[in-house]
Amino acid sequence: MTAGVRGWRVALVAAGLCAGLTAAVGLLRLARETRLDGASLAGKLHQKRHLWRSVRARHWQIVSPAYESASATDEREGTRGACGPGMVDVKGRMLMERESNPHAAGRIDLVQQSTCTEWIQREYPERCAQFDRDAWLQKSEGFPRKDMHFCVDRFEYPNVVGQYPLIYVSWYEARELCDGLGKRLCTEDEWTFACEGEEGRPYPYGNGYARDPEKCVTDERWTAYNEKAMNPRDGELAGVEMDRLWRGKAAGSQPACKSPFGVYDLTGNVDEWTTSVREGERPSILKGGYWGPVRTRCRPSTRSHDQNHTFYQEGFRCCSDVGLVRTVRETASPSPATAPLPRELE
Repeated sequence: MTAGVRGWRVALVAAGLCAGLTAAVGLLRLARETRLDGASLAGKLHQKRHLWRSVRARHWQIVSPAYESASATDEREGTRGACGPGMVDVKGRMLMERESNPHAAGRIDLVQQSTCTEWIQREYPERCAQFDRDAWLQKSEGFPRKDMHFCVDRFEYPNVVGQYPLIYVSWYEARELCDGLGKRLCTEDEWTFACEGEEGRPYPYGNGYARDPEKCVTDERWTAYNEKAMNPRDGELAGVEMDRLWRGKAAGSQPACKSPFGVYDLTGNVDEWTTSVREGERPSILKGGYWGPVRTRCRPSTRSHDQNHTFYQEGFRCCSDVGLVRTVRETASPSPATAPLPRELE
């Protein structure tokens, strides 16, 4: 390399360093002059990966042009049965706890954990890579069973192939949105049975005894969140923070993430609000886990948040009694006021 060429390269590197330093100084000056806090400065620096929209000035959703009518999906899947459009008919006998005390040694989830043969992480949130199916079937024989028959949305709300889940939703808000469709928020038992089936498998998909992050969106790296950026809920910085944290996928994009009944994305992607079946406790129960390195199995639940709690990875799906859900317009939502889809799809 000649001295002249070497000199030009040194000069270009120096210029790049100077430009980067100048940009950094400019951002710090901007922060001082406009009194930006750390959340605001992070928002200025983040390059958004998706186009997001605020829904009802409360929730967030990635905008997607992909769409398929409920009737087309129902015909292809063949699992609608006696249920309304976009729903799955779930019927069978569910394994129930032996003891009323949820912390008792006979709790199904604890018994199931005893059949784990390969641990990823033993401490909370415990993650098992492989369960022993034969051992579980033998240990679960003594559990009582309950007849179940209900309808559940095939995908997370808004329950449309190609659309992304609605997130940043409280339990109260999820219940309101389901009610607006003539449905209701699923009970935790309904959600669990739709996921694990009559066998009580730990994971919903085929070979549900081996954890497989290729089938469902799970075990993504945890990213620290900025709580200040999320307030106000419909602020520009909240949308930036949703994008920075998001690792989920659109409905139908993980075809193997399907339960024995044909219900999709029950584990991973986003946490889902359900209603407790235990007397004397708050009704707001989260099921399924999200995309991060958490339990993401059918049985475990998160019972520590009240009905007003909202977070960046929390969504929901709806249920109904068989034959009781009213027929709704087979598009994104029956009400443009609550529809989490782009206007051109309403």
